[in-house]
Amino acid sequence: MTLVRYQDRLPNFLDRFFSNDFEGWNRNNYSNTNTTLPSVNIKENTDAFFVEVAAPGFEKSDFKIELNNDLLTISSEKQIENEVKDDERISKQEFSYQSFTRSFTLPELVEDDKISATYENGILSLTIPKKEEAKPKPIKQIKIK
Repeated sequence: MTLVRYQDRLPNFLDRFFSNDFEGWNRNNYSNTNTTLPSVNIKENTDAFFVEVAAPGFEKSDFKIELNNDLLTISSEKQIENEVKDDERISKQEFSYQSFTRSFTLPELVEDDKISATYENGILSLTIPKKEEAKPKPIKQIKIK
């Protein structure tokens, strides 16, 4: 008869759960200023890739988008300072400073000179068109002779 030690399994499960997954999420989803990184959706159709970055409260001028070889980098720095009037007294003031950088490696088959971006309703949207050779070709019927 084999005895099973449940006591040993529980700590191993908890160790595994808290060691890698939780720690990795913490490192990967927070910027250097302890704010969360914006969430990203990446979509694809036959003609292009679409990147959506959730960044509410920003303005178009807050973003910087760079392409260096095949590395697309989206970054932002925004500092908010509250103006104090002469007749006001500050009891507590917390400065707000937000910055983030997200980078993506693009496939070779994209039209990097035709990348476009828009910012609307808190979503930064990038359209990355594919080259013609990357698009799927229609089915071709071959006649038998």
